[in-house]
Amino acid sequence: MSFIELFKETTTSSTLLNLAVISVLGVAIGKISIGKVRLGIAGVLFAGLLVGHFGGQFDSHVLHFIKEFGLILFIYSIGIEIGPRFITSFRSSGLKMNLLAAMIIFLGFFIAIAIKVIFDLDTEVAVGLMCGGVTNTPSLGAAQSLIGEQFANGAEMAKTTGMSYAIAYPFGIIGIILVMFLVRFIFKIKLDKEIDNYDQDLKKHSTQVQAINITISNPNLKGKSIDFIKESLDDDFVFSRISRDGEFIIPDKDFKVEMGDVVYGLSSKDSFARLELTVGKVKKTEKFKYEGQMVMRHIIITNRKITGKPLKESNISGLFPANITRIFRGDTEIIPQANTTLEFGDTVRVVGARNKMTEVANFLGNSLQSLSHPNLVPLFIGILLGVLLGSIPIFIPGLPAPAKLGLAGGPLIIALLLGHKGRVGKLDFYITPSANKFIRELGIILFLACVGIGSGKHFWETLMNGGLTLMGLAAFITFLPLFITGVLARFLKLNYLSICGLLSGASTDPPALEFANSMAPTQAQANGYAMVYPLTMFLRILLAQIFILLFA
Repeated sequence: MSFIELFKETTTSSTLLNLAVISVLGVAIGKISIGKVRLGIAGVLFAGLLVGHFGGQFDSHVLHFIKEFGLILFIYSIGIEIGPRFITSFRSSGLKMNLLAAMIIFLGFFIAIAIKVIFDLDTEVAVGLMCGGVTNTPSLGAAQSLIGEQFANGAEMAKTTGMSYAIAYPFGIIGIILVMFLVRFIFKIKLDKEIDNYDQDLKKHSTQVQAINITISNPNLKGKSIDFIKESLDDDFVFSRISRDGEFIIPDKDFKVEMGDVVYGLSSKDSFARLELTVGKVKKTEKFKYEGQMVMRHIIITNRKITGKPLKESNISGLFPANITRIFRGDTEIIPQANTTLEFGDTVRVVGARNKMTEVANFLGNSLQSLSHPNLVPLFIGILLGVLLGSIPIFIPGLPAPAKLGLAGGPLIIALLLGHKGRVGKLDFYITPSANKFIRELGIILFLACVGIGSGKHFWETLMNGGLTLMGLAAFITFLPLFITGVLARFLKLNYLSICGLLSGASTDPPALEFANSMAPTQAQANGYAMVYPLTMFLRILLAQIFILLFA
């Protein structure tokens, strides 16, 4: 059999060959820039449509398995990533941002219902337009999975959903950027002013944690051990180092403090008054240069003997003249306290004696080789629980058959819970950022390639026979919720750059975020995107399934 003939066979080999070609071609297409916009990973979808249109062959059973497995990997990795931030994203200004994001999502949901009813669209078509109009691939996966389970001819209907998604997708990207331009034009926004306002607001609210030093003047502390002070101030102060007579010291556990000693560390402004009352005068620490016998180093936690244990049990500062002053877990920065646990893959900032830092690193692990070993058992346990949860029938009055969370909803909920919890017994479910990104990218490429090749055969025919009308209807789902909410957000005095991040995040659209980032060199856009991303992803997946159940 020749190489060309192998592509034409309906076998497992031909299926894998087609998927490999689609993946390579799709990633390349996604990197092509049109102005400041790129398709990104959606290029795989359009490559799949192209190969499917020109007669790419595949084994339908193999394709179905790869598609579902890719969806599970993608959804689970998203849940693990956003789990730790899911609750905290509703705090402070995040509440307002998430309410606005929810408004975008529900407006799009109700507009999609109205379009389905008014134009008498098939359910699989309407839900595809809703998912594609907001460029949200996980919701497409959830919709196709549920359609396959709820309807007798679900496999063919799911292909139609994929075609509708692809038809709506292009304006899904363009529509977000168009709304950004319109909001800027309507309110006559000047970017320089928005950047200045953001920087000033950032300084005004940067009261979370500050580097401070305290001169000990409370006579009750004279002769007390440094361990006593750490334990007494654990909730208010994170200890770093101490200065006596102008000389910096990393004390051991038996070190006794004297009047006039200056302790350095981290605290929030809310604790300053208590610290001045119990310890002494508080001052903000200027930028510090580590030199002499003192050094600061970032170390990766790979010693599983200390993971999952509170810092006070690990007793790092008791074993070494060193202190952990920060913990970085994925995108989350943690201020350590006595009961804070270390997890495998955490990066910690350690301040300590220069000649002991190698010993500290060896104790904590700091092994890239250990970090590269995949943590597969917890991963597959999580997927197992997700699939089981997704398979549980839910009896809802009025529905002809019991509903299920499916292969999207089940793994997502389990991953959110495990991501938020982090650890269950001796199993840590944390996945390092690089490993998580690999799993997510692999899953989405497999899923989109399968969707594309499965829907490509009739895509052009559908596009020419009513497809342009569907594209126009999808534009309403894209444009109206974003525009209404964008205008409202500006009336609520939100920074324009944060609004751009909000609009991109509410559509979980990386190309739109890239465009927003190109406007100004600030973190406002990325912060807005990240703030609403967890809730957005959850609601998009949930509402796609509710949409189908409403019209089942």
